[in-house]
Amino acid sequence: MSVVGSGQVRGLPDVLRVTFGVEQVAADVAAAVDAVGRLSDAVVAVLRGQGVGEGQLETSGVSVFQEYREPGTDTAYRASHTIQVETKDLTGFGALLNAAVGAVGNSLALHGLQFDIEDKSAMLVQARELAFRHATAKAEQLAGLAGYSLGSVTAIAESQRGFPMQAEAVSALGKGAYDSSLNITPGEHTVEVSLEVLFAWA
Repeated sequence: MSVVGSGQVRGLPDVLRVTFGVEQVAADVAAAVDAVGRLSDAVVAVLRGQGVGEGQLETSGVSVFQEYREPGTDTAYRASHTIQVETKDLTGFGALLNAAVGAVGNSLALHGLQFDIEDKSAMLVQARELAFRHATAKAEQLAGLAGYSLGSVTAIAESQRGFPMQAEAVSALGKGAYDSSLNITPGEHTVEVSLEVLFAWA
């Protein structure tokens, strides 16, 4: 008999990941790339000034493409650089945002933020235990309904999911489009494990 059990464990996040974007439009590729490079350097510099370390910053995307425009208008190219910041300071989002906006103004986009738990190993252990108990209870009930006795476990297959807390993306941030006292709420992070357990008959 094959049954599926699931277990969920909730925990408080200890990591905040923020994704910033810098975009510029110019008449040629070189100018667009050069502008984005200078603006990106400015954003990285102010983030470092906020205490963000070397290993907490990474480029998560770079693109350059020709913008679609109506026939007869000048050709333009858009370059973008996406930077992800990881911090353990869950209350420091406002300061990071203020610093980045102050550095590049309307060229900044906020693509999103995500709370997470860095080490989920203990949560996964607990979720597996809950999932196995759930599967066993279901199997015992089904076996009883069918008039059989439950035997030993012959196979187990696992799948797991994490549900990090996320916020939606915001773009085109102007210098007046943010609140220096902006507060965000981490909420809880959920880890779910599903176990497909195969039992033999006794």
